[in-house]
Formats: sequence, C-alpha cells, structure tokens
Amino acid sequence: MLRSLSIKNFALIEQLQVSFDAGLITITGETGAGKSLLLGALGLLLGKRADLSSIKDSANKCSIEGVFDIEKYNLIPFFEDEDLDYESETIIRREILPSGKSRAFINDTPVTLSSLNKLGLKLIDIHSQHQTLEVTTNDFQFEVLDALSETDREIQSYKRGLSLLKTKEKEERLLLDSQQELTKEHDYNSFLLNELLEAKLQSGELAQLEERYETLINIEEIQERLSGSVSLVSSEEVGISDLLNTLKANLSKIAPFSGKLKELSDRVHSVYIELEDVNESLQNELESLDADPEQLEEVSNRLQIIHNLQTKHTVSSVEELISIKEELEEKVSKTESLSDDIKEIQKEIETIKSQLDEVAIKIHKKRTKALPRLVSELEDILKSLGMSNATFKTSLKLQEKYLSNGKEELEFLFSANKGGAYGVLKKVASGGELSRIMIAIKAILSRYTQLPTIIFDEIDTGVSGEIAHKMADLMMTMSKNLQVFSITHLPQIAANGQSQYKVFKEDVNDTTVTRLKLLNEEDRIREIAEMIGGKQISDSALTHAKSLLHN
Repeated sequence: MLRSLSIKNFALIEQLQVSFDAGLITITGETGAGKSLLLGALGLLLGKRADLSSIKDSANKCSIEGVFDIEKYNLIPFFEDEDLDYESETIIRREILPSGKSRAFINDTPVTLSSLNKLGLKLIDIHSQHQTLEVTTNDFQFEVLDALSETDREIQSYKRGLSLLKTKEKEERLLLDSQQELTKEHDYNSFLLNELLEAKLQSGELAQLEERYETLINIEEIQERLSGSVSLVSSEEVGISDLLNTLKANLSKIAPFSGKLKELSDRVHSVYIELEDVNESLQNELESLDADPEQLEEVSNRLQIIHNLQTKHTVSSVEELISIKEELEEKVSKTESLSDDIKEIQKEIETIKSQLDEVAIKIHKKRTKALPRLVSELEDILKSLGMSNATFKTSLKLQEKYLSNGKEELEFLFSANKGGAYGVLKKVASGGELSRIMIAIKAILSRYTQLPTIIFDEIDTGVSGEIAHKMADLMMTMSKNLQVFSITHLPQIAANGQSQYKVFKEDVNDTTVTRLKLLNEEDRIREIAEMIGGKQISDSALTHAKSLLHN
C-alpha cells in the first residue's frame, strides 16, 4: 500500500507531502482543480516517461517520492531478480533534472525505467473509464478465473513444463536441421575420410620423404662426390690425413718447449682425430648408398599422394591433413549417431507432453468448477450496480495446442439486455458497462488474492442515486483487503471513505498552485454538501451530507 507521497516542482504542484492510511481513501475537488496531476505524478513515479513540461520551475529539478508497504506482496523474488535490496517499506524516487534527464531509484539504488515500471505494476493499479479495456482480454479473464479456481500451483508447474518442452523442441529442431545438412554432405565426407584413412598419414613424414627423394634422385652425384672426398682424405700420395699426420708429428716434438706450442700441438691432434672420424663417416655413407629405382618410384608416388591431398584440402602440411581427417571422422560419426539422439529427445518430448497434459487436465477441472461461480458472482454484483439484465455466457474447451497458461480456449460473452444477443465484451459493452464490470471483477479478485493498491479515477461517472450507494459499498468491501483510492464526484462515495482529501487551486504570490488537503469532519461535511447542492450550501444539503457521513 502507498504510505506517503512527496511531490516537488511538478506542474502546478510546488510542494506536496501527504500520508495515507489503509482502507478506502476518497479524493474530491472541482473539475480542473488538479486531480489529474496526482495521477500524472504517480505515473512518473511508477515508470512513465517524462519531459521538461513536467517541471514547474525549469531552473530546479522535479522530484516525486513514494513510500510503499510491500510486506504482503511477495516481492522478494522480484528484488532478487533485479539485484535490489529488499525492504518491507520500500522507497521509490523519480527525479527530472532541468536538462530533461530523468533518474529513478528504488531504495536509493539507481534503476532503469523498465525495472521501475515492472515494480510499479505490482504496487498500484490505476483504473479510469477510459482504461478498462483490459477486462476484454482473454489473458485478464483467465487471471480472474484462476484466482477463483486456486490453480496457481498447477499453473506454475505447467509453465515450468512448457518452458522445458520449448527447450527440448528447440533442441530437436537443431538436431533435425543438423541431420538434414549433414546427410547432404555425408557421402562426400565419407569419401574424403576414406581417402585420408587409406593414405595412413603420419606426422613429420613429409620432411622425411622429401629428404629421401632428394637422396635417391641425386644418388650418382652424391656417390661421386663422396668417393672424391674419401680420396682427398686418405690418398697415399698427398692425402689430407697423411699431411695432417706429418704436421701433428712435427708439432709434438716441439710441444714441450712452451705452453703455446703445446696448445697448438693439441689443437692439431684434435683436428686429426676429427678428420679420421669424418673420413670413417664418409666411407660408411658411401658404402650405404645404392641406386634403387623401385624405392625412388615408391617415394615419388607417396609424395604425389600427399601433395594431391594437400592441394584438394588447400593445406600445406601433413599435420593439417591429419586434423581434417579427425574433423571428418567426427562429422561422419555425428551424422551416424544423430538418429539415436533425435529418437532420444523425441522420447523426452513425449514424456514432457504427457506430464503437461496431466497438469492441464487438473487446471481444466478446477477452472470448469470455478467458472459458474465467477459468472454468478459477477452477475450478482452487476445487478446491484444497476445492470439487472446483465448476463454472461461462457465456455471452456480443451485444445490440442499448448498455450501459455494451459490448453484451454475461454469464451466470455456478454449481454446487457434481456433477450439481447451475446457478444465479446469489447464489441457489445459500453464504456460505462465496462467500468462496472471492471469494478465488479476487482471486487471479486480482492476476496481471493492480494491485489496492489487500486485507484479508481472517476470510474463512477454517470452513476447516481442508489447505484452510487452500491458502488460505494462495493469499494468499502474491497478496502477491507486492500488500499483503495477513489477520485470521485459522487457524494455517496466520498462520504464512505475512511479518509477524504480535497484537491484545490489557490493563488500564491500571483502564481496558481495545486494543494491537497486532508479534511476533518467539519470540512468533509461542507465538501460533501457542496457536492450535493453546489457552491451555495443549503441546510438540507448539510443535513444530507451529515447523514451520508454518519450512515
């Protein structure tokens, strides 16, 4: 419920601070006095967009703050989802700066207008004669029916199941699409994979093959040069080995004479040993070489296979070909296993549907039982509001399709006159009739669920006499379970409020401002008398006003 409202620098309101109690609160005042400004300020507080025209003094910011008691509204999950601090007494503030920039806060935490609007819908429900089309929507009609049928637990279970069903159906579609796409490529992928498998590729083999090929293709030149190298080293006439041996012998004889000579002798000795080792390796390499045309052809063919595969797959290494082979293996395997995956998920979908059908039937049974009661209560309330011939014709049919709140189609037809044709509400009900239907529905809902604060904005337009009394009684009954505001021109409703406020204008320093005043008993009598008889208050009007107030 709305505990207090503070408004600064908004339209004709310079500064306003007001507190509210529970129950029925009536707001009265002449036409044009500024009642709409209060609704405008509340609208901004609850997330509506603002502009600079909302600011009274363009040099200062406009500020609107409301304190709400939300303990009974079960809003902790909302605060957790929005990452906000929960307080049973929550403060909402909206600021419009002179620059036109708007800021919003919930318990001093900055929030977006979207978050503010979500919370606002849970805190205050504003109804005017021009805002009653909601009652004509199927979603709202189901909401009312479900409040009476107490299907909340089943509907939450159904919604969880429906969410899971949609997830699984999406997975099925993706698998079917993948299967269709992969099936097109399956044969080609299998062919490419077989080629790569038959090639029996090994990491690093390309470099080895290329080296072997270069050796075999140039074997005669290699043999010739290796043979010449061996001759240079070991020739008996002028071989490098003999010459180096002579040099080694010469230096070894003078090595003892100095350290430098000893170092030179050792170095030559090392070179001689290395040369002997090289010569041995040259001879071994020469002996191992043998022209082999068959091996050359074999290596050449192997290289050709690898190069052809590299060209086909636009890669430059065997490692990349091996990676492609692994990818193809995965694709081919996935294609072959997709059928099993699809069968498995289809089985899951059928199980979920079966469970959803069970819950939907439970919901249907509860709704079917509650629907006649809803119609009966609505017709009874409407009769008391002067619509004695108003009747409804309803039907609730199970469908095959899974809808957001069950598997039913609700038909909610209305006739205002005896023998009149039934039709959907938005086509056959007038604005005044819709207003009364809405207030009747809210009165029923208030008995079955915790509603937010309701503000009726002149929803009683066109009502008078005994019907006005009935409407006032209805609002009083509702106010036992929730906070109800009624902006009204009817003295019967004004008098029924546990508290009454008057909106009026006054001139202050050549400036017109809007005020909101809590009326005491004497003020209320005069205000109600004026609503009955006009500005010239008569004794009979005062008497009537006292009677209404004390009745």
